[in-house]
Amino acid sequence: MLTQTLAAIERFGIPKKLIAGFLTVAVFMTGDGFELTFLTKYMVDHGFSAAQGSLLITVYGLFAAVAGWTAGVLAEMFGARRIMLIGACWWIGVHLVFLELALPSGVYPFILAVYALRGFGYPLFIYSFMVLLAQTVRPERLASATGVFWTCFSLGLGVFGAYIPSFLIPAVGEYRTFWFALPFSVAGLLLCFLMVPRTRDSRAAKLTHEERVRELAEGVTIAFHNPGIAVCGIIRMINSLLLYGFPVIMPLYLCGRQYGGDSWFPVQDWMRIWGSVFIVMLFFNVFWGWFMDRFGWVWPMRWFGCALLAVCALSFYYVPRWFGANAPLMVLAAVLIGVGTSAFASIPAIMNSLVPDKRGAALSVYNLSAGLATFVGPGIATLLLSTAGIAGICWTYAALYVAGAALTYTLRPKQPGLAKRHMTGAGAKAANVGHGVGDITIETAAKVTALAQNTATAISDDTL
Repeated sequence: MLTQTLAAIERFGIPKKLIAGFLTVAVFMTGDGFELTFLTKYMVDHGFSAAQGSLLITVYGLFAAVAGWTAGVLAEMFGARRIMLIGACWWIGVHLVFLELALPSGVYPFILAVYALRGFGYPLFIYSFMVLLAQTVRPERLASATGVFWTCFSLGLGVFGAYIPSFLIPAVGEYRTFWFALPFSVAGLLLCFLMVPRTRDSRAAKLTHEERVRELAEGVTIAFHNPGIAVCGIIRMINSLLLYGFPVIMPLYLCGRQYGGDSWFPVQDWMRIWGSVFIVMLFFNVFWGWFMDRFGWVWPMRWFGCALLAVCALSFYYVPRWFGANAPLMVLAAVLIGVGTSAFASIPAIMNSLVPDKRGAALSVYNLSAGLATFVGPGIATLLLSTAGIAGICWTYAALYVAGAALTYTLRPKQPGLAKRHMTGAGAKAANVGHGVGDITIETAAKVTALAQNTATAISDDTL
C-alpha cells in the first residue's frame, strides 16, 4: 500500500525524497500559527490599544519579508536543509524569550522588538524548502508541487494552528496556549534534521564572497530588470492580504463592539470559522496546481484568485451586518476565501519560466513578496483602523485585488505542460489524419483494381 502511494505521488511529479519535507513544513507551521487568530485580542485585553496589537503583527511581517527575500539565495548558496535548520532554531530560541521575558514584562517596545525578531525564523524554514522544490521538481510539474507545498503550509498554519488553540484557550487560557506552539516547532526541527535531504548547488559552492553578495542583491535587482518578475511579485503580495489582514481586524469586529462590531461570535467560534479557510486550501492548493499545469497558469489566477477575493474581502464585513450571527454564511465566505487564495499556485512556475538561469533570485522575489503580504495586510489595518474603520480596510483590500486582476493581463509565460498537451493533441490529430489518408488510399486502390479487372474481362469477352 505504501509503495503504491509513493508511486502515485511520484506520478504527480513529486520525488519520494521530498515527501518528508512536506510533512516537516506542516508540523513546523502548526507551531508558528498558534497565536495568529487571537494575538491582537490578547494584547487589547491586556491593556494595549488595537493599533498596538496590529502593529505587532505588521512589524513581524516586515521582518518575515526580509528573511523571505534572503531565503531563496541563501538556500541555493549554502543548501536548503542547512538554512531550514537555522530558521527553526532561531524561531524556537526567540519564542522562548518572547514567552519568558517579553510578554510577562508588559513593556510594549520590548514585546514588539522580540516578536519582530522571531519573524526571521519561519521564512528561512519554509521558503528554503521552496528552493529545494525548484531544484528537484520538473518545470512542467512545479505548479503542482507548489500546490502541495501550500496545502502543507495551510494544514499547519491555518487548520491545526487555528483549531487546536480554539480548544486550548477555554481550558488553559491564552498565555498558556502560546506555550503549546513549542512542541510542534521542535518536532518540525527534528523532522527536518532527520528526513530532509542535503542539497547544494554546485555552481553556488564555487562562488567567492563578493559573488555571493552580488547573488543576494540580485534577489531584489532582478525585479527591476525583468518586468514580469516584478508583476509576479506584486500579485504574490496581493494574494495573501486577507490571509494576514483579517486575523488582525476580524476578532475586534466580530467578537466585540469596537469599530462597528456587535459581538456576533465568541472568539473560539471566530477561530473555527477562520479555520475553514485553510481546510478548503488543503484541497484547492493541490487542485489548482494540477489544473494550472494542464489548462493554463494565468487565467485561473485572474478570475478564481483576484476577482473572487475582491468579493470575499467585502463579504466578511457585510454578511454579519446584513444577516447577523449567521455562522453558515460566514463559513461559506471563509470557504470562498480558501478557494481564491489557493488559485495562485502557478506564480513560482511562471517566475521560473521567465528566468530559468536565475532561479534563486526569482524565488527570492517570490519569498520577499510572500513575506510582504504578512506586513502589508496588517499594515493596511494599522494605518486605516482609526480613520476608515473596518469597512474602509475591506474596501481597500478589494481594490487591491481588482488591481491584481488587471496586472495578470501583462503575463504571457511559456507553459511547458500546456505546450506538451497541445503537441500531444496535435500529434493525435495528425495520426488520425494519417490513418484517414491511408484508409482512403487503400479504398481507392481497391476500386481501381476492381475497375481494371472488370475492364479486362469486358475486353476479353468482346475479343472472344
